[in-house]
Amino acid sequence: MEQNAAVPAGQGVVTQGLQTVKSRRSALIAAIFLMATSAIGPGFITQTATFTTKLGAAFAFGILASIIIDFVVQLNIWRIVTLTRMRASDVANAAIPGSGYLLAILVIVGGLFFNIGNIGGTGLGLNAVFGLDPKIGGAISAVFSIGIFLSKRAGLAVDRFIIFAGILMIVLTLYVAFVSGPPVGDALFQTVLPDTIDFATITTIVGGTVGGYITYSGAHRLLDRGMVGQEHLPAVTRAALTGIAVTGLMRYVLFLAILGVVASGVVIDTASQAANPAAQAFQAAAGDAGLRLFGIIFWAAAITSVIGAAYTSVSFITVFKQDISEHARNMATVVFIAISLVSYLLITTPPAAMLVFVGGLNGLILPIGLSIFLFAAWKREDLMGGYHYPRWLLALGVLVCLLTWYMGYKSAGTIFGLLGL
Repeated sequence: MEQNAAVPAGQGVVTQGLQTVKSRRSALIAAIFLMATSAIGPGFITQTATFTTKLGAAFAFGILASIIIDFVVQLNIWRIVTLTRMRASDVANAAIPGSGYLLAILVIVGGLFFNIGNIGGTGLGLNAVFGLDPKIGGAISAVFSIGIFLSKRAGLAVDRFIIFAGILMIVLTLYVAFVSGPPVGDALFQTVLPDTIDFATITTIVGGTVGGYITYSGAHRLLDRGMVGQEHLPAVTRAALTGIAVTGLMRYVLFLAILGVVASGVVIDTASQAANPAAQAFQAAAGDAGLRLFGIIFWAAAITSVIGAAYTSVSFITVFKQDISEHARNMATVVFIAISLVSYLLITTPPAAMLVFVGGLNGLILPIGLSIFLFAAWKREDLMGGYHYPRWLLALGVLVCLLTWYMGYKSAGTIFGLLGL
């Protein structure tokens, strides 16, 4: 007997509403998970390993300071992009004519250096797995990443693999943090009262989290999804806070894992041409099997970063040519990766040092873009539909902006010294 499929109107509305709530909740959980896995890139891992080796437990304060700065930067920039319904370079041009071109150039240059470091990261990954020279491994991986970018089917497969690799990385990091037995008490104490404060370290890890193209690409993603206007501010704020919190937590866990290895007396190389500090730490705690697994995960994360950084950086050229075709943009992305590869092969800076330098460079670029955006929030409320920008958030933004300018002044020499030129 056939059952009646009709559903009472009221019940249908309730069911639809529940499905909408569930889909929103699922989307939020998925977004949080993707933020967690995408946060674990080659720069993130190498910077954390290098600074933990250098500063020991005192690096905990740098992590806390960077989380606070990241929160304020991201809340301001994402909010302004959401309210103006414009891309970052367009916001800048509207606020201060011509500044959008400057911002685009800085983001593209910062993205280029970031990608040189990412290619170095792929080389370090293959070095950990097969013992390949990082230069050869980087060249092979760059060509492979171009192939993935041009193949939609391969791109989907890599995206799925990256999620799997992200889970593996989290599990492996938690395992190493457990078996290495880090001095948790000392780390917690120095989170608040450190033995030393290193401005170059804070500038670098801030740059690696919200510097350069990274923050703008996150804001642009929300823009592309139609999450614009005052009605979407709560969701945008939640996404910004969650993303930074998850990234900060993962950095702290990775810091504890490597701190345990360093505290046990293992000497980690951070300066030689073949230096791979994170791989050394994982090998010391998890043996050769841990090293190989780490290498695969590190390589996969770096490959995705090569493609993502290139595509996002190239997207800023639209400020110079509004009607650029999708095909032309794709070709520009391929050229961008090729230029990154040639630069990587020519530069003599060790890959690990390059991955630290690019975070620092983007940290130096950060206050320029932040200054332009805060000016827009202060003087151009008309761009935001007459929205009265919260003065407390603007005040926090100005304080952080001044701090990032000061940190940049104090740390520029140290950061550029990493290039060894």
